[in-house]
Amino acid sequence: MRADLSSSERLPLLLKGAYTIFFLLLVPVYGQAYGGWHFFWFSDLALFLVLGALWRESRLLAGMAALAALLPGTAWIAAFVLRLFGGPELAAIAYMFDPDKPLPLRLFSLFHLFLPPLLLWLLGRLGYDHRAFSAQTLLAWTVLLSLFFFSEPEHNINFVFGFGGVLIGGDPLGHLLFLLIGIPLLLYLPLHLVFKRIFPPSDDV
Repeated sequence: MRADLSSSERLPLLLKGAYTIFFLLLVPVYGQAYGGWHFFWFSDLALFLVLGALWRESRLLAGMAALAALLPGTAWIAAFVLRLFGGPELAAIAYMFDPDKPLPLRLFSLFHLFLPPLLLWLLGRLGYDHRAFSAQTLLAWTVLLSLFFFSEPEHNINFVFGFGGVLIGGDPLGHLLFLLIGIPLLLYLPLHLVFKRIFPPSDDV
């Protein structure tokens, strides 16, 4: 996968370096605390995609990361900010206010705050590759199927085993099918259509 920008348009080296340092610190901390499967959360996978997008200056990887994490990340920010101001403590952000969780671990999770704006900035700078929808859909299917067949249900990463015990479709396979169809159609496709309109076109070759 080649770089997409001319030398005069490359992303700032300082940003690349700062993000890489953060990434290299986060991965072992998360891995020790949560285990390897935790990196299969779509928001965590987006961290890997962003790392590649920064160094490869790839609009494809940036687009995939934005499709995967922009809406979930924005929802996380909204829930977190509401909780700070006395709102309900939703399950998705409850760990951020759990005193039993080490503070450094919770501080690393604040990446959710900067990831959505970083993704939008990357798309504005690099453009949006229209292939991102199909590429991210294939990645999501691979991740969901891997989680369903190989991970433990108690982890319930990406809610592959249900939403709080609720199975859409009435059974595990039906719920999996809902995710395989629903995530691309309900989450990725609307963003894909918006990104195509508001960000510069890419060279889809």
